[in-house]
Amino acid sequence: MIEDNDYKLYVLGSGTPTPTPERFGTAYVLKIEQDYVMIDCGPATTHKLVKSGLWPAQVGYVFFTHHHFDHNVDYPCFLLCRWDQSVGKEVPLQVFGPPPTTELTEKLIGPDGAFSYDWKARIAWPPSQNVHVNRGGSLPRPEPVIKVKDIVGGETVQGNRWQVTVSKACHAEPWLTSLAYRFDTELGSIVFAGDTGPCEEVSKLAKGADIFVAHCWDHQEVMDKTGEAGGQTGTLDAAEFAEDASVKTLVLTHTGLNICKPGSREKAIADIAAIYKGQIIFGEEMMILDLWAE
Repeated sequence: MIEDNDYKLYVLGSGTPTPTPERFGTAYVLKIEQDYVMIDCGPATTHKLVKSGLWPAQVGYVFFTHHHFDHNVDYPCFLLCRWDQSVGKEVPLQVFGPPPTTELTEKLIGPDGAFSYDWKARIAWPPSQNVHVNRGGSLPRPEPVIKVKDIVGGETVQGNRWQVTVSKACHAEPWLTSLAYRFDTELGSIVFAGDTGPCEEVSKLAKGADIFVAHCWDHQEVMDKTGEAGGQTGTLDAAEFAEDASVKTLVLTHTGLNICKPGSREKAIADIAAIYKGQIIFGEEMMILDLWAE
């Protein structure tokens, strides 16, 4: 029997590249029954993960939307922490994302990677071996093993009782490749648009989804005036994305300094509600949403 808490969305990072006391960077964890799936791994994700009551070794999958630092800078910390805390009983970590996901992973934690000196010392140093054994591990302590794959729009990834459909997004091309993801489960569907501007591929991906997690940098008129609207969604673009796709719930994240101010936030929600008739959730860091709960 499936309990309603078997499906959750943990909003670990709901901010931008600009650090603020309230939010910084992008990261989510999607709980699908017994699977924990991380989408992006921005600043302090590992710490926020633990503050949310989760543990690095629980996460079995990571999907990157793209490789701007506010979406991936905590990746080395997460990889090392997950490996260090592992006792060999966890599921192998699987990582997916646009190029250069494989190259980046190898350069961080591969045999000659930037952090290889760390894990090699922990494997060889007797006190670290004892810590590993005392946690429940066995010797010889294994090297990090990660199943990593570069993916592109049009591919699918099959989970245990869920499937991911991958779509091209429209963000910082041709300098970076960006992706959006749709997770279809037995109870419903959720789309992570990532950082994108209005994009036919993402609109098609989101059609009929239950939940649409959207980048919402600022008020549309502000973005148009400052020249920051390209490759990003503001209030009206996010609203039109959600309304055109007929999604039930719109979750606003990657929100900037201006739109998060008191009064400004309320204006943003009102402007979106004038276009989009579904439920609107203004994302906050450490927010936990029960999905498809009756």
